[in-house]
Amino acid sequence: MNNNQNPPIDQYPALDPIAFHLGPIPVHWYGVIIGSGLALALYIAIREANRRKLPQDTFADLMLWAIPIAIISARIYYVIFEWDYYAQHPADIPKIWGGGIAIHGALIGAVITTIIFTRKRGISFWKLADIAAPSIILGQAIGRWGNFMNQEAHGGEVTRSFLESLHLPNFIINQMEIDGVYYHPTFLYESIWNFAGFILLILLRRVNLRRGEMFLTYVIWYSVGRFFVEGMRTDSLMLGSLRMAQTISIALIIAAIAMLIYRRKKGLSNVRYLDERNI
Repeated sequence: MNNNQNPPIDQYPALDPIAFHLGPIPVHWYGVIIGSGLALALYIAIREANRRKLPQDTFADLMLWAIPIAIISARIYYVIFEWDYYAQHPADIPKIWGGGIAIHGALIGAVITTIIFTRKRGISFWKLADIAAPSIILGQAIGRWGNFMNQEAHGGEVTRSFLESLHLPNFIINQMEIDGVYYHPTFLYESIWNFAGFILLILLRRVNLRRGEMFLTYVIWYSVGRFFVEGMRTDSLMLGSLRMAQTISIALIIAAIAMLIYRRKKGLSNVRYLDERNI
């Protein structure tokens, strides 16, 4: 018998996407994992904000607005690029528990909210963004495991022997089998890349970068990884023949590098990360 052959369909049942029930209401692992990632990210951001002498409750107040707006904008972004489906099934638009939110949409909503919030509070946007950068990428790293539970955000077909050659645990390999076919665990590739980015940004706090450069480093790091991982995925949001995530990633890399250069040349980043000034 050839051990490289795929096993029969349903030999490895998928993990249950429902974590538990609250009475008749199912609570999906997708939401539990996303929520857990947000909670841990917020905890880390609040601790760092206190160390950097930001006014107390700054991040807690910001999250009251940023989290719901980011979720709504992430869903709107996804629905726009899948409008052919949702135009025929409008009742499915609010059903985010089954997946279907786009991180670039979430970032757009969160950044706009933070810009407005910092202007009203008289706080530097760049200082807040620098503090939040490690938390953002950590939340993204954790959130990808929600895609894992939903068996989504995967890549093209592979064999079980290929996945075994990556020395992955069986629970990941088995979850990558969908209707008898194995797929690239692109959720895992991006999650590992983001965890590495989190470690890098935590280490960069000790370097005392110029203000704004921590956040811009996050933008570049995340976008590079997303560009390559997106090229492997089979469910990309498309605009004609363009993969939107790859297009936006390239634009963000260019914009972040240009912003780094511009801010240095114009003297807009003379304040350092560890400086206690909030404006």
